[in-house]
Amino acid sequence: MTEADKARYQKVLSDFFDSALIRRGFNGGILIAKGGNVLYESYHGFQDPNRKSDTINAQTQFHLASTSKPFTAVTVLKLVQAGKIGLQDPVTRYFPAFPYPAVTVEQLLSHRSGLPNYLSVMEDKTKWNPKQMISNDDVLRFLEQYKPVPMFKAGSRFAYCNTNFVLLALIVEHVTGKKFPQYVKETIFEPLQMNHSFVYTPADSGHVIMSYKPSGALWVNDQFDNTYGDKNVYSTPEDMFKWDRALYNPSFIRQSLLDSAYQPHSHEKPSIHNYGLGWRMLNLPNGKNVIYHNGKWHGFTPAFGRLLDEKAVIIILGNKMNSNMYNMARKAYDFFGDYMQNRVSGGEEETESRTAAATAMPESTVKPAPRPAKKTVKPAPAKPSRTSGKSTAKKQIKKAPEKKAAPAKKKVTATKKKTKK
Repeated sequence: MTEADKARYQKVLSDFFDSALIRRGFNGGILIAKGGNVLYESYHGFQDPNRKSDTINAQTQFHLASTSKPFTAVTVLKLVQAGKIGLQDPVTRYFPAFPYPAVTVEQLLSHRSGLPNYLSVMEDKTKWNPKQMISNDDVLRFLEQYKPVPMFKAGSRFAYCNTNFVLLALIVEHVTGKKFPQYVKETIFEPLQMNHSFVYTPADSGHVIMSYKPSGALWVNDQFDNTYGDKNVYSTPEDMFKWDRALYNPSFIRQSLLDSAYQPHSHEKPSIHNYGLGWRMLNLPNGKNVIYHNGKWHGFTPAFGRLLDEKAVIIILGNKMNSNMYNMARKAYDFFGDYMQNRVSGGEEETESRTAAATAMPESTVKPAPRPAKKTVKPAPAKPSRTSGKSTAKKQIKKAPEKKAAPAKKKVTATKKKTKK
């Protein structure tokens, strides 16, 4: 990429985000890159929007909500690569008393387990004291003791459920003999020099930023704020850029495993949206694909989208509830190729709230064209998953010819807060 190309991207991205997001109350950080080149990076607002004394900067660590899930998935896949975990292993191999014997590791990764959502069933005050914080071990013990009815037969369909990734973190701990936050630090954050990233534990209480409602009111913590695997990674836009780059490096994880993670695992309902192994996917009728995972937990609404064809990444992190972050991230795809964001309507929202976390993948619609859209999309070899409103007109950037490369927190418990994607 030439310096002139970088300057053009910088100008159009700056104009786009300044007008459509930053001037509309955005509180957080944005980083857009392509081919290892940072094209746009900007930070706005305050860690506490009410005090306005602690400016957000490149070192500010944001809760990633469900954008944490790919870290859990890659951690598991690296253990699969090492022969320590099998994708078809039943969960009972690791926890013999687990009351759902048909559920496998792969079904946890792809949200096809049918397990009940712990964010819902553990709200039963007759079974769990809402004043008592919940740990990953508590989730497992609750399932073993009360055996709540599953949503459906394991493997029969998709339903996004945070219980799956809480259990995956426990499996990592069982296999490695280390606590999940420490193991992820040793195998991902330290090797990739993600020096401002960590998995939250109660010891971090008081040292992480809180999140806020659109009104600016503090989002209060609750009993679900200590579980990890499904959420609770804190990071920065620059560290997330390092994460994106590492996923193109076969020495970090075998490409064939990532290819399997990027393949759609649910086809019961025709949709341009799908889920792989820890990743959402947007599989467009024109053959373009986006690998992504957004999030929503309390007022944290991160957006993280990867365009494998162009090796581009869109990273938007914030701590004041702002669903427009998802829209702007999606619309930014079209700066790098024909991602149809002016023709595709609808989409799946991050569903980490207690009441919505177990919803099935909704269908999305494509606006009618003169020719009918293809029903199926031929999967791309190494590529393969929020709601866009009216599309904002974008300037076309003439892309310089480039040689194609092979794809190769937490919360202060004394002072409450809350939200997750």
